[in-house]
Amino acid sequence: MEFNDEEFMRLRDFLDAEAARINNVGFITNDPVQFPRRFERLQDVELVSFLSATIAWGNRKMICNNCEKMLAMMENAPLEYLKDEAYEALPDGLNMHRTFFARDFKYMLRGFRAIFAQYGSLHDFAAHFAVGGSEAPAWLLVELMQQQFAAANGGMANSRCLPSNLSATALKRVNMALRWLVRDDGIVDMGVWTCIKPRQLFIPLDVHVGDTARALGLVRRRANDRRTVVELTDVLRMMRPADPVVYDFALFGIGIGDKYLGQSVE
Repeated sequence: MEFNDEEFMRLRDFLDAEAARINNVGFITNDPVQFPRRFERLQDVELVSFLSATIAWGNRKMICNNCEKMLAMMENAPLEYLKDEAYEALPDGLNMHRTFFARDFKYMLRGFRAIFAQYGSLHDFAAHFAVGGSEAPAWLLVELMQQQFAAANGGMANSRCLPSNLSATALKRVNMALRWLVRDDGIVDMGVWTCIKPRQLFIPLDVHVGDTARALGLVRRRANDRRTVVELTDVLRMMRPADPVVYDFALFGIGIGDKYLGQSVE
């Protein structure tokens, strides 16, 4: 998108103010980021980040309720639950969140168990394959995770756990998990990863964020796909090169404000 200098500065100042308004500790209470923040051990944080982000679609109150139930199922000890393979006793048809069932939960845990067993953590897995050296770290990470997850599940893919069409998918939920793990301003996001830098993150693009970005003239494309994610993030990098995804808070907050509990996130 093209703005003159005055328009650009005015829009940047507006987004900075909105980001500062939303990016505060009060945000945590009603957001899925609260769940990985309960843990200190890296593998617990990674596991809960990806599980919580994977079911972060639909009604926000339902998302948080179902994340709470998922943690309770794991006895609030995710890594021990993973190592013990306790998930294998769950009936495949147990519904965990909308179209996400125990069969999908087990698929993810088998994949994470394999990665942790070989590499120690998801961070070290990403570092081993130099994910941070890619122009699109999130998409490369998912491609590598797909391979590990499939190998741990008899060669099967599962698009409910990791999107399959990497050339087109916006990777909204993975980009959100990576925002939690990588951004390090010490407010909402946790900043426990170093193999990817905040400047390399991409905006978690959902319907509301996309509509807000278009209303502000940040992007024109109507599709909420990978190309739009790249175009939008490129504009945000012009505003804050070292931390473009801080504006996720602004784009989320505009039009929702502090009344986000119960909002749908699709």
